[in-house]
Amino acid sequence: MADSRADVESDPRALAVNVAANTNQPGFRGPVYPDGSFAYVPIPEPAPTLPRGQFPVDEPLPTYGDLDFPFAVPAGLRDAAVHADPEFPGVHGRERATYGDPHGVKAGRIADLEPGDRLLFYATLSLRPHDWAGPGGERPGDAAADERDGAWLRERGVAVDDDLAPDWGAYLFAGLRIERVLSGGDEEGDGGGVVDRVTAAAAAPTNAHLKRDPFDARVVAVGDPAASGLFDRVVPLSAPDDGSEANRLVTGLSSDSGKGPWWRRPMAFDEAATAALPEPIGRD
Repeated sequence: MADSRADVESDPRALAVNVAANTNQPGFRGPVYPDGSFAYVPIPEPAPTLPRGQFPVDEPLPTYGDLDFPFAVPAGLRDAAVHADPEFPGVHGRERATYGDPHGVKAGRIADLEPGDRLLFYATLSLRPHDWAGPGGERPGDAAADERDGAWLRERGVAVDDDLAPDWGAYLFAGLRIERVLSGGDEEGDGGGVVDRVTAAAAAPTNAHLKRDPFDARVVAVGDPAASGLFDRVVPLSAPDDGSEANRLVTGLSSDSGKGPWWRRPMAFDEAATAALPEPIGRD
């Protein structure tokens, strides 16, 4: 097990990774509203989980029905367990700022973050009216679904902030300021093996990966709870005329080319690029 290096004197860097609901899991994207506000919708828990009595902290495994959304969740999803990761203080009943990841392509890059760096989160979100009712009564896309989207808003002349994509787009919506990163690291820096579970439970006892059977996180990031959380407004990564087209934050500031399915890949920002990122994701 490798721990991140001690506090450093250099300016912070940032890494952005894709999380949250999408058209595969659970079958719909979270909404972004015309003023850039949004709702954070976690993915379902796809892995087997331990009995509650074996969690590091005695708490229930959260379900979609337990979470506070401004729209109706399909009835068929209300009892489905959610993978509440990342977690932020005061969001969906969570108290800590943590994130775990089992995938080497992301874990290796997260493991390179140091105290004071930013771990940013982005999601693909669909443009919806403020009173969007939700994706349907039984399952996403059923007859009860509220299909109102960007086209509906444009047809009715509803004012939409001019930096938002016309239908769906990729948006930064939250971040952690790193206090500590636990990694199963190896010499190749690819995230290595799984983090030591006992160490992870001591540092991030409510992280969703510690509820899995088996524990599978190759990296666990612990954030400063006072400097981590949801943004007040999204920061677009997509161009305002096409959600699949990357804007300058991706092509001009990040490590990503913006070609192909860029909205699925991790994006690194060096010290200069991190300093140039717009609020609320600057240094403090």
